Amino acid sequence: MTTVLIADDQTLQRFGFRMLLESQDDMTVLGEAANGSEAVRMTAELNPDVVLMDVRMPGLDGIEATRRITAAGDRTRVLILTTFDLDEYAYAGLRAGASGFLVKDAQPEELLAGIRAVATGDAVVAPSVTRRLLDAYVHHLPSEAPERAPAMMGEDPRLSALTEREREILTVVGQGWTNTEIATRLHLAESTVKTHVRRILAKTNSRDRIQAVILAYDTGLVHPS
Repeated sequence: MTTVLIADDQTLQRFGFRMLLESQDDMTVLGEAANGSEAVRMTAELNPDVVLMDVRMPGLDGIEATRRITAAGDRTRVLILTTFDLDEYAYAGLRAGASGFLVKDAQPEELLAGIRAVATGDAVVAPSVTRRLLDAYVHHLPSEAPERAPAMMGEDPRLSALTEREREILTVVGQGWTNTEIATRLHLAESTVKTHVRRILAKTNSRDRIQAVILAYDTGLVHPS
């Protein structure tokens, strides 16, 4: 059972999300928050698997709420809802620690699939969109990536535990390759690729695949096109 906290300042929007999620046998809504402060407090109290987070809310917005939730180090993952898939909030959400993004007019099945993906640590957006998003992210915030400095001075400590094969796979994950593409191009079984990806996430302390892509950019393994 995937537990979800809905954070949105619009009552009807929250009602619609709740109706959709509670129609699923594998999902339950633990609560609703009308602003970022409530989302942070209720996440600490309820410990949901996923917070469905609106961005524009009164008081504490969704980006800062996401930052506080992920900084707490708990298992909760945040799925941010944006108006456009490449708006300014998506860039900020990446840095804040969001595990994925969906546009607000996504189809119901896309929202449900996104929540399930985030709950299991996968990326929500398609790899091609991930690459496009991260390329724009790197160009948009060149001065807000302090983690890139160590890579320029030498080996980044976050990469030191990776094997040569794991480093190779992290690089192509950062380039937007799917597990199937990695398996085909590197002549590996897809199950082996999945094992490598899990080990990369664990060794680099990355919450999910999107955060691993950010790591690939921040450490210089991948450069914006």
